[in-house]
Amino acid sequence: MNGTSLTQKPQYSSTFIFETANLTEEFHRIDSEIATRAREIPGFLGEEAWHNEATGLHAEVYYWTDMDALKQLITMDTHQLAKSRYDEWLGEYRVVISEVQAVYGNPAIGLEHQPKGNQGSGS
Repeated sequence: MNGTSLTQKPQYSSTFIFETANLTEEFHRIDSEIATRAREIPGFLGEEAWHNEATGLHAEVYYWTDMDALKQLITMDTHQLAKSRYDEWLGEYRVVISEVQAVYGNPAIGLEHQPKGNQGSGS
């Protein structure tokens, strides 16, 4: 266990599920910039990513304290650029914005890239 956990219950999550296709170096650069900038938004609580080798589907989940924080990601210039060019790199995609009602179990499982002040004892 990496020792991280959500010390504050997220109010919202944003999930981006997509088919991987032509993930070029430019895609990875832009994706990395979006992730780095998202982690700096006040209200970002953490993220997790999942990949299914069998289907080629990839999912990225970001957790937020409030909708205003999430909107900063949605309106980010680099995010808008990536949205306008998704068909160069991805197949089909789906975005799910959810209001979090509860979090159960070990909040450290799968969670990465939390803000520095949000790392607790994973137990």
